[in-house]
Amino acid sequence: MQKKLICMLVAASMPGFAFADSTSAEIKALQAELRALQKEVKELKAEVAAKPAGAGATATAAAAPAAPVDISSPDYGKATATLTNDDLTSMKQQIANQQLKVDSLTDAANTGPIAGLSVTGYIDPTYIFNRAQSSSSFLFANHENSYNYFNSTFGDLYLDIKKTFGVGPMAPSAEITLMPNRGNGITLLQNEKGSTGLNILNTAVVNVPLSGTSIFVAGLIPSFGGYEVQQSNQMQTLTHGLLYDFSDPGSYVGVGLNYTPSSSSQWAWKFFLGNEQYRTYGSVTQTGLNSFNDPITSSNKIPTFTARTDYTWSSALDIGGSFNIGRQTLAATLDSAGNATGYGPGGLSSSGYGTFLFGEADLTYTLADVIYNAEIDYGQQQHAAYNGGQAQWYGLSLLAHRKFNIPALGRMGATLRYDLLVDSKNGGGGGGIALNSQGRDPYNGFGISTTCFQNSTDNGIECKGANRQDVTLDLLFYPTQQITVKVEYRHDWANNAVFLRNDGSYAKSNDLLATQFIYSF
Repeated sequence: MQKKLICMLVAASMPGFAFADSTSAEIKALQAELRALQKEVKELKAEVAAKPAGAGATATAAAAPAAPVDISSPDYGKATATLTNDDLTSMKQQIANQQLKVDSLTDAANTGPIAGLSVTGYIDPTYIFNRAQSSSSFLFANHENSYNYFNSTFGDLYLDIKKTFGVGPMAPSAEITLMPNRGNGITLLQNEKGSTGLNILNTAVVNVPLSGTSIFVAGLIPSFGGYEVQQSNQMQTLTHGLLYDFSDPGSYVGVGLNYTPSSSSQWAWKFFLGNEQYRTYGSVTQTGLNSFNDPITSSNKIPTFTARTDYTWSSALDIGGSFNIGRQTLAATLDSAGNATGYGPGGLSSSGYGTFLFGEADLTYTLADVIYNAEIDYGQQQHAAYNGGQAQWYGLSLLAHRKFNIPALGRMGATLRYDLLVDSKNGGGGGGIALNSQGRDPYNGFGISTTCFQNSTDNGIECKGANRQDVTLDLLFYPTQQITVKVEYRHDWANNAVFLRNDGSYAKSNDLLATQFIYSF
């Protein structure tokens, strides 16, 4: 009885610091402790009530009221403790106070301003050596608004802020991801005139369940295409593949619906209707000037529709696919008077818009320490090729990853990836491939060769675009659950001399050597 009393009093007198950062699991643990404590009090109360009057007391003690028990005294526990009704009342008050604190924490966890709130993310400083450019540099928080395969969505801070309003499957939620330097906002999101700005917003989505099978979504979402993800801490390689960077569509602003036939169904569907990719507002293309020199414009009034389906073949295998149909805006070439003389990368198209069609199928197999990915793409876009004709591209991506242990190095992984992207028709272009006015992307290795352009009598209209390939090898180290270190060697090549070198010449290949430190939180 004495040991029970000591434990009970110590537990009841503990300060409330444990409630400072409680989780739902901690709250449940506290509630269990309180129930046990209340049970002990009932047992003690029953023992006190059953105890004969005056039992255990000396003649002197019987003649005077029992002194309160001082549990902080060094002599406490050396003699049999005497429990008075005042002690019992004090203990009841302490238990009631603790119960009130637990109830308050439970209510705050379920309905308070921080209920359902989570903030996760990572930072990933990256070091890259680029042979063609003869550059060697750390990439982190760099304000570079061009998107290149050697400087895309890495070397940045990523924040994922999610708030769920309520509990259960019917609770709506809002999720915002921020990438201040390398995300959609800084490099890709455009206003109505096609200009980008220093926008740290990467994605922003509201999910509102309509039923047990349907969820309404609205906001800025990433593309449905491909097996790759944007986040560095979820990738098995350091750089993205050619299909992710230059073939798959980008982000969309609009509304959509996610549909799963039932909780046990192997099928899942996504549908989305919005602006053309990368546009935060309907596009406006300048067509000329009026008599007052005010720009005359036309607008892309046709929305883009995209959808995806996934079939869960087994717990290890997912097979999916997506498609996209819409109309894309082409940049205008203006004369000195501000009138549009043509559209497209070479200014050789008479139309400021082109129908965009894209489809892909992908596969993900994950079992224990093994991951396999595969993807095939096909896309076309009217008037978007260098010579003003139809742009057409298709590609393939294969990835294999395996984790293993080495005694001296601990947990590790190795990844091998191969990519192919064919974009030769009408000089190349379309999709995410941005050619300059001479039909080249000299940093990413697309478009026509300088030799063909210089030997042409018609600005290279008859030249073919480059077909691109790459092989990537990565070693990954996992020293802790939060830390991942990647080391990558990547070799890219094309059938045209389209990689700009630091001496001004062009080569058919390029090499990257890079390492990346990722800390997830």
